[in-house]
Amino acid sequence: MALTPRQKEVLDFLVEYTERNGYSPSFEEIAAGLKLASLATVHKHITALEQKGYLKRRYNESRSIEVSPDYRAAERERVQSQRGGHLEVPLLGRIAAGAPVESVPTPEALNFADFAGSAETYALQVKGDSMIEDHICSGDFVLVERVSEVRDGEIIVALVDGLETTLKRFYRDPDGMIRLQPANSAMDPIRVPPDKVELQGRVLAVLRRYRQQHLAQRA
Repeated sequence: MALTPRQKEVLDFLVEYTERNGYSPSFEEIAAGLKLASLATVHKHITALEQKGYLKRRYNESRSIEVSPDYRAAERERVQSQRGGHLEVPLLGRIAAGAPVESVPTPEALNFADFAGSAETYALQVKGDSMIEDHICSGDFVLVERVSEVRDGEIIVALVDGLETTLKRFYRDPDGMIRLQPANSAMDPIRVPPDKVELQGRVLAVLRRYRQQHLAQRA
């Protein structure tokens, strides 16, 4: 059955939240995450989606909303199609970074849908050296997932004071300030009040194109 735009937004929020946390959100978290006016509005959408077969829930249990596997599979296929379809490369073994080990081909694949299978994922190119001690270099690409909450220590993208977007580790200090910590001992952290920081997402993966970097150095 057809979904309204708001119902799809609710479904996508449920999928993203559950994948990120390992359990489904409460009605309060759905209302806060989607900026819905009341819990009654959340209940209306959940009931409608349940009647349409897009989710099910166990009554008298908290955090028991389950999105239909068919919807999750269809949404993953849609995202993969938008991003080029083929998101797998063969995983041919392991290679040592220390003592040599035998490299044996294995019938496995590395599925990049694990990183980019959500419509809430986007990429940014890094400029600057503030995260070099976390092995994130200028010119690298980071895959970022849009989220509304993060844990202390996660690498995030933040808009500071409505002006500057920055890539840093996120911490809540005991005095209530937000600390955006660079991974570069030569740089000082950014400390700002919570209302001066807008969370843009958290980093899922780092990609580096060595050939392009090599050609750029030779130019």
